[in-house]
Amino acid sequence: MLQSISFVPGDIVKVHQKIQEGDKARIQVFKGTVLGIRGRGINKMFTVQKKVGQITVERIWPVSSPNIEKVEVEAHSKKKIRRAKLTYLKTSKH
Repeated sequence: MLQSISFVPGDIVKVHQKIQEGDKARIQVFKGTVLGIRGRGINKMFTVQKKVGQITVERIWPVSSPNIEKVEVEAHSKKKIRRAKLTYLKTSKH
């Protein structure tokens, strides 16, 4: 469970999530770009997008989720991000 977030939209993050399978638990890592952060307080959520081949996978997590082990910021954006929500990254390029 996260206490606060130390990333902004455009950052590349690794989200370590606990997965419960029967009586065993494991950690699954989801690496991608932060598209946006919304809400405040206990309702705060963040969206992370990654590409797997030609398919785009997008996940939304609540900041207060007990299933999040930790979030590592791998890289900050090279350019200055001037948007709060990076929805233009969702559109297909063909």
